[in-house]
Amino acid sequence: MSHIARGTFEVEITPSAPELDGAVNRFELRKRFSGDLAGTGSGVMLSGGDPSTGTAGYVAIETVRGTLGGREGAFALQQFGTMVSGASLLHYQVVPGSGSGELAGVLGSLHLTFDADGTHRFELDYEL
Repeated sequence: MSHIARGTFEVEITPSAPELDGAVNRFELRKRFSGDLAGTGSGVMLSGGDPSTGTAGYVAIETVRGTLGGREGAFALQQFGTMVSGASLLHYQVVPGSGSGELAGVLGSLHLTFDADGTHRFELDYEL
């Protein structure tokens, strides 16, 4: 049975040492989720390209720990993003097999929107 979890999150992105002789940028992620998913996330993002020109890409893995639909546990999110001429494509997927605790077996995808004031909103379509 499919469920929808909605809410907001705050994100802190901290640069760390680049990879591959500076060709790939590395960042540490920290998130705080509020709403139907309440908890924290941490992860690593790798990016390439030239964001200043609106053309770049990134991949990331983050772990999320908290409560989802009244169940406590953890799972991982895999992210893939590209930007071409300022237009972006973003894909978030729950990593199959990553759920633990009461979230063991969770599957799904997450969609983001950004309000004009910078608020990050999520909608997680998931199955348990």
